Amino acid sequence: PVFAVGRAQEIMIVLEEYINHGILRDVPVYIDGMIWEATAIHTAHPEFLSNELRNQIFHVGKNPFTSEVFKKVTSNEQRRKIIDSKEPCIILSTSGMLTGGNSVEYFKMLCEDEKNSIVFVGYQSEGSLGRRIQKGHKEAPLDDDGVTRLYHINLEVTTIDGFSGHSDRKQLMEYVRRLSPKPDKILVCHGDAYKALDLASSIYRSYKIETKTPMNLETTRLQ
Repeated sequence: PVFAVGRAQEIMIVLEEYINHGILRDVPVYIDGMIWEATAIHTAHPEFLSNELRNQIFHVGKNPFTSEVFKKVTSNEQRRKIIDSKEPCIILSTSGMLTGGNSVEYFKMLCEDEKNSIVFVGYQSEGSLGRRIQKGHKEAPLDDDGVTRLYHINLEVTTIDGFSGHSDRKQLMEYVRRLSPKPDKILVCHGDAYKALDLASSIYRSYKIETKTPMNLETTRLQ
């Protein structure tokens, strides 16, 4: 399960490189959901990519996003054939937290076979199916054609850190330090509640800027 914009393209670049260098087996990588549309934008505008990717595309003539290892999935029939084939493969699909979309459908078809694996490469919010799987839940009640069915989770669960699309605490503190002019107030409104509160406290102690971590439905007037 991956986020369609940014995270999916990072994973595609890593997989393409690993397969080309023999680090991973040369297996098909199926791309499903909104990932294709987002990747098409990256492909159409290589001038906005990193220096390394730009050089690879313009000077070597090799675009990792158009590699033959990637296979586009467009229909339920195709998804079923991928699963029924029993052949080794990698599937990238949205949504990244298993809150809906085709990733949930793949999960339902794959979760009860211990030979399969699910690899989380992005943050799983509290209450999401992805977070419950990460925590080690062995059962998941999910909709199956209008009927709730209890799925048993037997596949291998792995989390790979390092693909976060967010700045870390040190980077955020440095960002605030460099702000000019210095803001009168800072609202910390994204992330786990206790971490947001701790960051806000640190900003206030270090830079003497008024900080606030708004609660859900709380109103703040901006002037």
